[in-house]
Amino acid sequence: MSVTRRLLAEMHPDDIREHLDPPSTVPPLYRLFFLYIEPISALVGAFYAHFDPGAYLHLTHAASFPTSTLAPPAGTTAVLSQLANLYLLFALNEALVLRSTNDLRVWRTLLLGLLIADLGHLWSMRGTGTFWQVYVAFWEWNEMAWGNVAFVYVGAAARACFLAGVGPGLGKAWRRRRSDLSDSQLTGRR
Repeated sequence: MSVTRRLLAEMHPDDIREHLDPPSTVPPLYRLFFLYIEPISALVGAFYAHFDPGAYLHLTHAASFPTSTLAPPAGTTAVLSQLANLYLLFALNEALVLRSTNDLRVWRTLLLGLLIADLGHLWSMRGTGTFWQVYVAFWEWNEMAWGNVAFVYVGAAARACFLAGVGPGLGKAWRRRRSDLSDSQLTGRR
């Protein structure tokens, strides 16, 4: 008998229900940000990357924007549509996967992946100016920099706080989950 089946066989029906769909311990502020604000923001980015690639490129880095043509080259437009598709994937993953469960393991796993993606997103901006211009001088940023840097800072900070257990009930939920999966339960010994 597998470990999972043995654990479920030893559990009371109420415990099984709570294990399969535990009550939400995710604080409302995190739910608001991860289920609504950030997915909508990602959809806005997807819209502009796909439907207005010229403006998207110009706002990202005006100095490298091709001035001889009104529209970006076909390859660039294709890459921006692919980026838009990834923004759409990001929005759907966050909004739908997290909305479908209260399981903190799923939330932590998805948010860890997105935190790693945040770091990659910030790293990808490094060639658009000096460190100071890109990551620090917010008073010089345009709307694209606010979305590509400042909003990513906010998302990364929210994910890091969530993963660290910052928030009402999160620290307790982390400890409870670890104790639920203690060695004695996994081996079947009491």
